Amino acid sequence: MNAKEIYSQWTNANNLPDYLKDQLNKLGKDEKWIEDAFGQDINFGTAGMRGRLEPGTNRINLFTVGRVTEGLARLIDENGEEAKKRGVAISFDSRYHSREFAEHAARILGAHGIHVYLFDDLRPTPELSFAVRHLNTFAGINITASHNAKQYNGYKVYGEDGAQMAPENANRLFAYAQKVDDIFGVKAAPVEELRAKGTLQLIGEDVDEAYLAHLKDVTVDPEMVKANANKLKIIYTPLHGTGKMLYDRAFRQGGFDNVIPVPSQSIIDPEFPTTIKPNPEYRDVFEPGFKLANEVDANVIIATDPDADRMGAAVRKSDGDFQVLTGNQIATLMAYYLLIHMKENGTLSSDYELVTSVVSSALPFKIADDFGIKTKHVLTGFKYIGEEVDRMNKENDGKFLMGFEESYGYLFKPFARDKDAMQGALMFAEVASYYASKGMTVFDGLQEIWQKYGVAYEITKAIEMPGIGGQKKMAELMSKLRKEHLTEINGAKVVKIQDFETQETIEGNKKTPLTGFPKSNVLKYFLDDETWVALRPSGTEPVIKAYVGVNKKDIETAEKAAEEYQDALANLLK
Repeated sequence: MNAKEIYSQWTNANNLPDYLKDQLNKLGKDEKWIEDAFGQDINFGTAGMRGRLEPGTNRINLFTVGRVTEGLARLIDENGEEAKKRGVAISFDSRYHSREFAEHAARILGAHGIHVYLFDDLRPTPELSFAVRHLNTFAGINITASHNAKQYNGYKVYGEDGAQMAPENANRLFAYAQKVDDIFGVKAAPVEELRAKGTLQLIGEDVDEAYLAHLKDVTVDPEMVKANANKLKIIYTPLHGTGKMLYDRAFRQGGFDNVIPVPSQSIIDPEFPTTIKPNPEYRDVFEPGFKLANEVDANVIIATDPDADRMGAAVRKSDGDFQVLTGNQIATLMAYYLLIHMKENGTLSSDYELVTSVVSSALPFKIADDFGIKTKHVLTGFKYIGEEVDRMNKENDGKFLMGFEESYGYLFKPFARDKDAMQGALMFAEVASYYASKGMTVFDGLQEIWQKYGVAYEITKAIEMPGIGGQKKMAELMSKLRKEHLTEINGAKVVKIQDFETQETIEGNKKTPLTGFPKSNVLKYFLDDETWVALRPSGTEPVIKAYVGVNKKDIETAEKAAEEYQDALANLLK
């Protein structure tokens, strides 16, 4: 059927909620919208699906959530009674319809006789990852759109290891979802019936306590924290989201009593009224924090995104202004601190390993090499960091120091297998305490690292390709770049290309195998001025992620060069 025919089916459906009917009547006056909303099914990528909260097969709504959940239920059915008894853990964030979607998913799974552990209220994404492992469930579902604007929501699926579901099962799930003939007829059992049968079980404080107990182990030098935490005032903002649920208990048990929340951003509100996009990489989300920090004389601001898997920070400079740190800079500070601490305490050994994605900063690896520990690149996606942790454990081949991604994701203790902003916040607070013990600010510490190892600076930008033709345009661009290899970018010569899809390394006319990675639609370019550039189409959004990393003598030169490279990439991909 074409888009108009599918749209007609939706207008004639008799079980649409009133809010979806109203949206359908309003938006359906635009033929371009009909084509985009009904012309294809929403993409189910490596991290699930994400889209605008609207009617349509290419949108996030009660029925697209229902279809994917039915696909998960059929996958679990396929795995037998034990898988059904182990069941699924479900959490949700503060967005519009998140609770509704979570309960709907629970009812669909329950109709298949699958046990469901449903959080009684919103919770951080990393706690869902922990809950899957803690409760030994077969899978997990998290209703969230992470740091996207208020118009969006999403659906993430987790495997039994607590990481986002591996491709084999994710593909089977999606294949089952595609076989759902009647998107409006997916069976959902009444909550009362499921509660009476014991199939639906609410969870909350019981899992909170277990998760918080594990968070205690994130702090590596509690005595240093105890002696210096009172020298700090930390401003914290949950950006209207799930971090509010646990931050106070997490900070206090970690020894940080001087944590002051931003009042306006501590209100759970799906409108995200203090910012257009609640992403801790953007300076505007920190504005209320800057004001509060100046009022109470605080030097550190920590922000977690609405589902509390990403953590950002701003630190005061010598001129009194605040610098919003990049995810790579935060990771650099934390890796350096951990290595310094272990060296000073005689616990550093060469079998520790630092793990990060192929599009993250090279500076932490330079530091790791200086301290004599191992390093490992993996593809983008925290599940790959989790896989490396599992490999080390299974083969007894190293100790996990930390994992990070440039997109503000960090993990230190793998009791969760997704990026964990609660862990990140605690570690960053400890880093601030360490520099306070030396009479330094965090920004002083970053300058010290740059003086020792050189300035690395990275920028990531999302080049949007919206609309029904967006996915096709992205595919065509990546195909063209593979057929016509770039020889220079912004005047710098390309000396090496890593193609993670064809799994080749290309240097001039020479091609060698690129081993150790699953296939992925990523191209990474190495230039003759020590700059690297990477391009990766998103699996959940109609954007190509453009990554740039430069190495320069000072931060001003580095920032300018990185912006110039990003401009060159934007022109290249027009």
